[in-house]
Amino acid sequence: MPERRLARWLERRWYGDAAPLPLLPLSWLYGGAVRLRCLAFQAGIRRSRQAGVPTVVIGNLTAGGTGKTPLVLWLATELRRRGASPGIVLRGHGGTQRTAHLVSPDDDAARVGDEALLLARRAGCPVAVGVQRERAAKLLVQEGCDVVVADDGLQHLALARDLAVVVIDGARGFGNGALLPAGPLREPASRLAAADLVVLHGEDRRGVLPAGIVPVRMQLVATALRELGSDAEVPLRSLEGSAVHALAGIGNPERFIQLLRSLGASPEATLRPDHHVWRAGELPGPDGRRIVMTEKDAVKCRRLAAGRDDLYYLQVEAVLSPADAARFLDRVQALRRQ
Repeated sequence: MPERRLARWLERRWYGDAAPLPLLPLSWLYGGAVRLRCLAFQAGIRRSRQAGVPTVVIGNLTAGGTGKTPLVLWLATELRRRGASPGIVLRGHGGTQRTAHLVSPDDDAARVGDEALLLARRAGCPVAVGVQRERAAKLLVQEGCDVVVADDGLQHLALARDLAVVVIDGARGFGNGALLPAGPLREPASRLAAADLVVLHGEDRRGVLPAGIVPVRMQLVATALRELGSDAEVPLRSLEGSAVHALAGIGNPERFIQLLRSLGASPEATLRPDHHVWRAGELPGPDGRRIVMTEKDAVKCRRLAAGRDDLYYLQVEAVLSPADAARFLDRVQALRRQ
């Protein structure tokens, strides 16, 4: 409970108007460490290692969700449609696996992480996790992958990249503009200028895009509502006019709540920090209302579905305009041809 209160307090300050003054010295120390680490790679003291095939890193400058994982899923799907053999690499946040490991759809989220398990079940291509992502990427190449897509690897400089993609949540932007822990930034916002592509999720409501940057625009749309125990699809229109319990342990749960409202539901929210491991006692008891959770939470809640018929999850997908999709994919395909 104290951790949840702290997380909520930090989030309010991060996306408020000013950084909390007591935390600013820690932000300055963090920023110094970030600069020293970058300099170490630039000077050759530390080395970036190639995967051996074109590598696309999709990340963000802020802590918390911006829509990276749905975009990774979209890219892997589109590359497969075009005859490529992509593989996905990620750290495996929330999991205990540290060495390089190929993820199976039957793996345990507690071992490999919730996002990795979601991708292994949805992407239709090999997925690997590991603290040393460059080693995990090598496993993908050994599996026959000719493109590596890194989910949330922008700050992991040990894995060399051929295309760096930064995803921005247009509604939240860069918050108060401060580095962690006083603000949400993992590295200075000026890093945006070095990105090969900028993907804007939604509208740029906070005006963070510098002049001259033409973003690829992305939206997340709900594509399916499924029963947790059986994965059977239920019509999305069944949410219209219904009161539901909404469960979300993701980086930006408010987006999920708003999505449910846009589908006509009236959600009562139970929110937890990103990568939260749900326990049976945290789920609302049966009261005639459905419990609808994110797909990321669903991969951790399957063990709780026994004996319950009121648990559902909402699937979402990234949607790009044909012009923006072509622009993105042309960049990746050019790397493959080289």
